This record gives sequence, structure tokens and C-alpha cells, in this order.
Amino acid sequence: MSLTVDDAGLIPGIPFVASPNCDERPAAAVIDLLVIHGISLPPGEFSGDAIDRLFTNTLDHSADAYFESLRDVRVSAHFLIRRDGSLVQYVPCPFRAWHAGESTWRGRGACNDFSIGIELEGSDEVPYALVQYSALGALVRALVMKYPIAGIVGHSEIAPGRKTDPGPHFDWARFRALL
Repeated sequence: MSLTVDDAGLIPGIPFVASPNCDERPAAAVIDLLVIHGISLPPGEFSGDAIDRLFTNTLDHSADAYFESLRDVRVSAHFLIRRDGSLVQYVPCPFRAWHAGESTWRGRGACNDFSIGIELEGSDEVPYALVQYSALGALVRALVMKYPIAGIVGHSEIAPGRKTDPGPHFDWARFRALL
């Protein structure tokens, strides 16, 4: 799979589902960090449109008991890689997606200001699908060609004690071999 990032920060050929949960980056911000996340909604369940709905503020909070805890949550990511390896984009890369929350990397706080968030559909309890690694490798290669990426980290690395994703089943060695 070969991907490119266009001048608007979009990847042609993949679905774009616009999230309102984004804003302008600070004027001097340089995109130099990729943050890998894991998400499943409800927790441990894959497929469906709950992630799209969470990122677009259209989640039906009555559809699952867990969803009630997300009622006032406003989050997004730039990309999602589903279990089947398909990609979805929610926020153009030049914009700040709301994915990292309170976070620090190399002494800099507010990682959303200078990072791109990539969600993998998964959980801490289940290994990620091999096709997800292939898609992630292609996506990261495209992003590295467009932006001066200096680091690729898990959410747990920039928010230790608060976040655990992408979790113990994320195979960093497999991922790095794809790059």
C-alpha cells in the first residue's frame, strides 16, 4: 500500500469523516511526533460506527452502558486503522486533533500541539491484526515523507500512569521492521 499526504494534510483515496473536535495549532508548531493509540467502543468490541460517532459528537449514549461515561467527552484523532486494515481520516494533519490530552514528550507539554494521532482499533487485551501493522507502516511512511517526524510513541509514553494504549499486545518490533 502506497499513501501520500497532500498539501491540505489529507490522504487521497481514504474516507474523510470530518471531526469538529480539532482546532488550529499554535503558529510556531512543527509537527514532529506521531502518537499511536488503541481504541474500541464499547471496550473490547470491534467494528460498528461508535468510533466515528465518538469523534463526530454523534454517539448514541443509550446504545451501551459504557457510552454514558463518554457523554461530555470531545476527542478526535487524525487517523483510525480498523481491524481489517482500512483507514479513516478525521482531522487534516495541519490541524490539532484532540487525542493526547494532558501529555509530555521530551520536556514539551501539550503534545496535541505538535503531534499526529493515529488510533488502532484494538485493546490492551487482544493482539492487533497483522493487516493493521501493514496499514500503519504505509501511513507512517507517508507522514514521515511530509513532516519532520522526530519520534513515534505510544499514548502511554506521553501520558504515563494515565494511559496504557496501545497496550502490551502492540508489537513495536514488528512495527519498526515495517519502516
